[in-house]
Amino acid sequence: MADATTEAADEAPKKKSKLPLLIGLVLMLLLGGGGFYAVYSGMILAPPAEDGGHSEATHDAEVVPDALPEIGFVALDPMVISLSGKGAKHLRFVAQLEVPLAHEKDVEHLKPRIMDVLNGYLRAVDPALLEDPSALMRLRAQMLRRVQIVTGDGRVRDLLIIEFVLN
Repeated sequence: MADATTEAADEAPKKKSKLPLLIGLVLMLLLGGGGFYAVYSGMILAPPAEDGGHSEATHDAEVVPDALPEIGFVALDPMVISLSGKGAKHLRFVAQLEVPLAHEKDVEHLKPRIMDVLNGYLRAVDPALLEDPSALMRLRAQMLRRVQIVTGDGRVRDLLIIEFVLN
């Protein structure tokens, strides 16, 4: 009996084959690489070609950019605004207005009123709001709306902030 127990102890359980795991890994790499190539080359999930042809034809054709819209820019004078609150802080603000060329002279003529509206608005803004980096987009939208009210509809397309320094 002692011999039977030692023989059973000597027989180790058979190890499972790692071949299915290896085949699965190779297939995963091949399919993943093939999928990446198909998407990267534009075979699948590519934006549709505008001319109805294949996407390769659009890569070979010469690309002609669209004509720029007829716009002009009206530079606003730099403003230094003293802010109320704790400590003496100043805001240096420089901007330009994007306008259609047909209205450039009209907007240039209204520049003193625009400067007054922007100066009044920026003085009324809480200095804590100016320190928030995400607030610049909201401030820009508010200032653009006020400028559009002063100049009239369709005369100012956008307000471009060139400098916005708080010290």
